[in-house]
Amino acid sequence: MRVLIVTAGSWGDVAPYTGLGVRLRAAGHEVALATHERFRQSVSAHGLGFRPLPVDPRQELASASGQGLARAVSPPVAMARVARMARAFMPALAAGVADAVREGADVLLSSTLTDPMCAVLGEALGVANLGAYVQPIEPTAAFPPVVVGARSFGAYGNRLGARALAVATERIFGPAVGGLRRELGLPARKLSGHLSLPRGRAVLHGFSPYVVPRPADWPDGHRVCGYWWPETPPGWRPDPRLVDFLAAGPPPVLAGFGSFVEEDAERLSALLADALRRAKVRGIVQAGWSGLRVESDDVITVQEVPHAWLFPRTASVVHHAGAGTTAAALRAGVPAVPVPVQLDQHFWAGRVHALGMATRPLRYQRLTAPRLADAITTAVHSPTLRARARRAARDLAREDGARQVLEALERLA
Repeated sequence: MRVLIVTAGSWGDVAPYTGLGVRLRAAGHEVALATHERFRQSVSAHGLGFRPLPVDPRQELASASGQGLARAVSPPVAMARVARMARAFMPALAAGVADAVREGADVLLSSTLTDPMCAVLGEALGVANLGAYVQPIEPTAAFPPVVVGARSFGAYGNRLGARALAVATERIFGPAVGGLRRELGLPARKLSGHLSLPRGRAVLHGFSPYVVPRPADWPDGHRVCGYWWPETPPGWRPDPRLVDFLAAGPPPVLAGFGSFVEEDAERLSALLADALRRAKVRGIVQAGWSGLRVESDDVITVQEVPHAWLFPRTASVVHHAGAGTTAAALRAGVPAVPVPVQLDQHFWAGRVHALGMATRPLRYQRLTAPRLADAITTAVHSPTLRARARRAARDLAREDGARQVLEALERLA
């Protein structure tokens, strides 16, 4: 079966699908991944087909709109800024998704950001389309919409929040998806966020039920499968300097913000250096898309290093609580210090804290070196956090997130 995985966003929105794609290919499927040109080499290295999508996510995050999103003081402000930024690039993204799908596929697996477009294309071209999400966006009474944080507003409030989010989603997707329907000769249909997608279709979620149990009020076709772990690049070897640093002392604390782009990288680098010094720990700073850099006798800076290799060798991980990085810390069995910046990061930060595997989240917009140092000290020295993190890693090791995707494809064959 020809499987096309369609996803857009940062590397964290792409990496899980490399692991899923490799697993599907091993089962005999022909797999291609459609995503941004920036990630071509990273996808092709795993032997997966590649179809380019427009828009450079790093460029968008580094723009004035992207920086405004990072500085948003509340979820409603963040959503308004997301809507403005996304409406600008959504028509181009929709056109790119259409071009990728027209190259041919028997089934589409689409992420949260590309699903409304893939649903239209699947309808017009007669191609099966399954949702393949790494965020729980389906409305539920169990928890609030992921973009408003982790604090529940009660069953009624959570559902009310989901309806408000649907309105915001319509503003983002509506013009591009409506234009795509007209281009494909489909009748107009009012879009109401992801609520407009067929209710009986299968939506597969690539996160653990241990972290987010499946809500009882979700539609029958929605399943929580377990994580889809990213693949380590073939032939990858660690930098000897990193290996030597790890061997030279106790496990360090890793600090990184992944694909978040901080305009003042020097300020954030200095804050991390100060916090690590105050906490009296060795450190590794991951440069990420911000280009962070800290160098001293006890701290080094690294570029891209597979989380599956590096995280288990650390005492704790300070991270921005993106879905993929949060999962990697859980898999490694090390306590985390979540510092969420925007959107669903607050949700994941709250989840792992509530499960007792991370310190209380530190909001990035209010981050200081003393606060971060205190949290690092707690993460490194708390036996309770470490025991719970190790137990979570054991639980996740028993899950097989890709299996349910394979079974769903077999039912389509």
